[in-house]
Amino acid sequence: MYCIEFGHIMQPIQRVAVVGAGNMGSGIAQKSAQEEFDVQMVDRELQWVERGQSIIANFLDEAVERRIFSPAQVEAIQGRITGVVGVENTAENTDLVIEAVFEDFDVKTAVFNALDDACGEGTILASNTSSLSVNALAEATGRADRFVGLHFFYHPAKNRLVEVIPAEASSQETVDKVVQYCKMLGKVVIVCADRPGFVVNRFFVPWLNEACLLLEEGAANAAQIDAIACKAFRIGLGPFGLMNLTGPPIALHSTDYLADNSTPSLHGCCQLRAWWKRRAVDVSEDATTPKQYRPCPSACSAWFSPVSLLNRGGRHLQHGGR
Repeated sequence: MYCIEFGHIMQPIQRVAVVGAGNMGSGIAQKSAQEEFDVQMVDRELQWVERGQSIIANFLDEAVERRIFSPAQVEAIQGRITGVVGVENTAENTDLVIEAVFEDFDVKTAVFNALDDACGEGTILASNTSSLSVNALAEATGRADRFVGLHFFYHPAKNRLVEVIPAEASSQETVDKVVQYCKMLGKVVIVCADRPGFVVNRFFVPWLNEACLLLEEGAANAAQIDAIACKAFRIGLGPFGLMNLTGPPIALHSTDYLADNSTPSLHGCCQLRAWWKRRAVDVSEDATTPKQYRPCPSACSAWFSPVSLLNRGGRHLQHGGR
């Protein structure tokens, strides 16, 4: 368990900006606003900012229907979110900026270079990267001591898990402030070392890859595999449904990054590469398990076996993870 050091007076984070108004970025902005943070939602063009606001509005409308929020609460949440066009227009006095753009090192570093110029000296920068090296990203900024990885999981307003990944140069105060912010969001915080896949993706990416292999080998269709996963793991969204929301390119990038830096056998299978070109997975087929269904024993055992997960955890500890 991570303990915040209270040996000094620490000014808490109050003003947050999220760069990238897609499914993840809008979700992070929404959750921050729900917990009464003032939020800027930043993107390159007005259409993307408006799309992010629409995603949030639809999510909150559903929450009203389910009586999670009242209309007055929704109005207050939306009132805390300000749309901003252009990274260079991020407010100088922002306490924390969370980058949630496409999983590409050059794209992310370009965003951080612009933020270095726009933000004040005390602003902390964070990346929602799911696989890139936090140390490499930190070195590309002008404030490595005020930089961390901050990996949220879909949907950020619902999923309680978050990974905080300090860079080698991150100051203790920076890490403490970000952990405190996450706890104010009601998150379960995993502080982990900068290793390929961090902690969760070392388990999760191979799981996605095995789902693709099950489909590739003809064990079942995508809808059936999603249904089996939801029932077996007691989750609300199967692997293919999740990849449709977050994007197959992200899954492929994470898989290949882990393969290049940790587990060579993980290189994305043919199905995942084909979906990268289409950027969507067909989950419209019948989810009923057919009578002729014959699961592939090796793939199923790899997907469901607790032993394989324990082995991955042990290897992660050997490689310096926490």
